[in-house]
Amino acid sequence: MTTSVPPRPRGAGPPRAGAARLVWCLAAAVVLLALALFASVMFGSMNTSFGDVLDVLGGQGDPYVTTVIESRYPRTVLGVLAGVCLAVAGTLMQGVTRNPLADPGLLGINAGAAAGIVAATAFLGVSGQSATLWWALPGALLAGFLVHVIGSAGSAGSPVRLVLAGAVLTAVLTAFIQAVTLSKPQIFDSYRYWVVGALGGRGYDVFWSVLPFAVVGLVAALLLGPSLNTLALGDESAASLGTKPAAVRGVGLMAATVLSAAATAAVGPIAFVGLAVPHIVRAVVGVDFRRQIAFSALVGPALLLFADVVGRVLLRPQELMVGVVTAFVGAPALLFAVRRMRGTA
Repeated sequence: MTTSVPPRPRGAGPPRAGAARLVWCLAAAVVLLALALFASVMFGSMNTSFGDVLDVLGGQGDPYVTTVIESRYPRTVLGVLAGVCLAVAGTLMQGVTRNPLADPGLLGINAGAAAGIVAATAFLGVSGQSATLWWALPGALLAGFLVHVIGSAGSAGSPVRLVLAGAVLTAVLTAFIQAVTLSKPQIFDSYRYWVVGALGGRGYDVFWSVLPFAVVGLVAALLLGPSLNTLALGDESAASLGTKPAAVRGVGLMAATVLSAAATAAVGPIAFVGLAVPHIVRAVVGVDFRRQIAFSALVGPALLLFADVVGRVLLRPQELMVGVVTAFVGAPALLFAVRRMRGTA
């Protein structure tokens, strides 16, 4: 007698295992970010213990220790904001340009922000962190807009033309910056601190100034997730499925520009976060851009905060700027990306 086995319901088995894996990955990312937040508050130029942090958080800490720990709050908050913006911007750029080596510096964003600060300082006498912020932000936005316009002319936003336009504009702006800073040494003295990228020396006013731009960019990125999945199939396939590749590419680039401009204006140009995080996230959650964007918003700030902690502890009581640390961390990620591209080819 033969017993018939009922067919397994569609969607059972592997999808459930995939969902369970995704939940574990999400929990791990949240824990990683929580550890980064706690480490950023705990470690600094002065030794503070785990118990000190708990006492301060509970409102029972020593006044001096409380002042020291609370002084680390602004840089921690800025690290979260900058990490989210840079990581999500890198994910958008790699998806829109279909270039695994794309990062926020690809579209001339960093050079535009730097040129805005140098021009305002040299020709308008602007000084101070809050004042230069409002010149770095429009400089970065203008650079991203020019790259988009130049790269989209006559070719519906070809990824190759966008990359070339970003390289050309970066070269022009870098030449302008060098010419001004070399001719006016006093400008170079104020510019060299910002150009490395650091979380320290900034207050909550910087955070509140760039927060609206970050929120707009993040909302646009989340809404673009499904369209980026379709765009990854190719322009012709995307168009046949009802997606407008040129529109998706344009909105994606503008969202990435706004996010990158907000982060760069707030903490300076920080390299490799936008490059490394998308590769790390993609290796864990796959090619779905909806998941990539969500996980990048968790992994990006964790990576940036851990890099900042390393910079504070490594040369204690001196401090190594976070932009230098991320450069050392991001170099292996760049080599990994290049080797992966060679393997794919």
